[in-house]
Amino acid sequence: MNIMITKKAFDWYKRELGLKPGDAIRFFARYGGCSTVQKGFSLGMAKDELVDKPAAQTTVDGITFFIEESDQWYFDGRDLTVDLDEKSDEPVFLVH
Repeated sequence: MNIMITKKAFDWYKRELGLKPGDAIRFFARYGGCSTVQKGFSLGMAKDELVDKPAAQTTVDGITFFIEESDQWYFDGRDLTVDLDEKSDEPVFLVH
């Protein structure tokens, strides 16, 4: 499982959340919403502290994006790409 963050999505997170080097964003499974991956669940995100052994992580310009081991079931072995929907100016999560 890999995490890929597009430049547009990275810039959005940095701007909207005021991120700086050393900060971390956690992606996690949450109950409710809709998803093409797991029925009855959706993907959430939060600014958080990096865990010791994440299931997946990527670091861009000193900012780390990660998934905890306890949430890797949601992805079912697939990769996560985070992009930006420019029309709505919101991140979109592509699990593939």
